[in-house]
Amino acid sequence: HVQLVESGGGSVQAGGSLKLSCSAVGHPGSTYCLAWFRAAAGKEREQVARFLTGGRSTSYSDSVKGRFFISHDRAKNLMYLQMDSLKPEDTAMYYCAADTRPWLCDKLQPAEFEYWGPGTQVTVS
Repeated sequence: HVQLVESGGGSVQAGGSLKLSCSAVGHPGSTYCLAWFRAAAGKEREQVARFLTGGRSTSYSDSVKGRFFISHDRAKNLMYLQMDSLKPEDTAMYYCAADTRPWLCDKLQPAEFEYWGPGTQVTVS
């Protein structure tokens, strides 16, 4: 079983930066799928970024491409989301998700991810 906890959210002015962290307690295996999602008030959950640990490909939504960057510290079981040039439309609750089925990483629908964190709020004004 894996527990995920996000941190690093807060309020920032447009154009600013935030760095979110997601810690994983429990061992998800040597290779697993990690992702960041966000949910703005009144809107559907949106994938922000997704990548396979140990892999070379990372995917980003068009809305954040070039501004957000995902990274992973395998030794510490930490995943990060560096968010630069923030816009008011980036305001949302941000969630990290993990799945221990790496062969499904590029196919998983949000609801199919095995583990989710409780979320951290990001507000851009």
